[in-house]
This record gives sequence, structure tokens and C-alpha cells, in this order.
Amino acid sequence: MSELILIRHGQATPFEADTDRLSPLGEQQAWTVGAALHAAGVTPTHVLHGPLVRQRRSAQLARQPGWPDPTLDARLAEFDGDGLVGHLAPLLAERDPAFAALAAELAAQTGGPERNRAFQKYLEALAAAWQAGTLTDSRVEPWADFRARVRAALADVLRLSGGSTVLAFTSGGVIGLTVALALDAPDSAALALNWRVKNASVTRLTFGGGRVSLDTFNETHHLPPDLHSWR
Repeated sequence: MSELILIRHGQATPFEADTDRLSPLGEQQAWTVGAALHAAGVTPTHVLHGPLVRQRRSAQLARQPGWPDPTLDARLAEFDGDGLVGHLAPLLAERDPAFAALAAELAAQTGGPERNRAFQKYLEALAAAWQAGTLTDSRVEPWADFRARVRAALADVLRLSGGSTVLAFTSGGVIGLTVALALDAPDSAALALNWRVKNASVTRLTFGGGRVSLDTFNETHHLPPDLHSWR
């Protein structure tokens, strides 16, 4: 049997002008998850990362002696959250008064847990409309395309030889969808899982013979309390 270990990148900077970089906390999280895996005796045969800066940098910081060079797999990119907010949200606000109210509530927040809560409600409603295919823009990757590329990446991993250990540094949407695919769960479960994936968490799957099974989801025991974060 082989193992696929999905690792969410460290904390990024979602409320800043440049959302695709690690915060200082995120850098420490990425280093810590690599050290913890190494201490636990994990010896990867393959290390993959998506194309986003926060994914690539997390793989670089986590890398341990003896690990293979990280390899880019563009299919591990997160869904286009900036595109959803920048291009799809205005369209949804025009047609849906309830969403427009959520957008106004978010705009009124200046920081702290209230902003996080407002942003979460806003993002869940926006992502649900995007996933349903009722909200589209040529500049934003459709849900069906996102699902297809993640599924193709998973299929390639499942074809690896027995005894492989694959580390994949990616994002919450990819992890949620991969788990949903492994469980043969509906698409709605993928987003529900995505919202729970914490920074620098570990999700483990065992695979072999064309089959894949979920072992753990969203592990964070390797992080001390001061390194826990969700967004």
C-alpha cells in the first residue's frame, strides 16, 4: 500500500493587497509541519506542490534532509478565490438581495473575529452559487473544471507504484475535494470540508490497487497552540 499526505499551506494574507504569500506565522507553521513529519519517520518518495506562492513556499520551508526535490503540479492550485470575490460577487449582489446584505455586513467590519465571521458567511454563499454553475464569468475557472483537474491529479497519484509516499502541499479546496472524491461524497461535501481545513494541517489517505481510503482528516496535533490558525 501507498500513502498520500495532503498538507495545507501555512497561513497566508487573505485580507491584504497580496493574498498569495505566507505570513510570518505561516512560515513557522510550514517549517513545523515538515519537522514533525520527519521526526515521525515519514520518508516521501514524491513531494508535490501547487503553483501558488503560498503552496510552493510551504513545500520549500517544510523540506527535510533526504527528501526529493519538490515538483510542481499546476493541478494542485486552489480554486480562484480572488476571482470569485472580484468578478462573481458583484454579479451575485446584483441579483440576490440576501447576498448583497452579506456583502454590506462584511464591508462594515474592520477586523478581528467579527470580520472573519462575516467573511465566512459571504464566502460560503458565493462559493455555493459558483459550484452550482448559476454564477459564471469567463475570467473565473468553473467548478466543473476545478473538479476535473483535481480528480486528474488524484488519478495520477493512484497510479504510482506500491510503497510510494506522496506529500502534496496544496490548499483547502483541493483537500476538501480530494477527500470528497475518495469518499464518493457529493460535491457539496467538498466545500463543507474545505471550510474546516486548518493552516498547515495534515490529511492522510492510503491507496493501492486503484483504490483510495481516508485515514485522517485535518490533523493539527503537530502544531503547538500558538501556531494554530484557520485563516
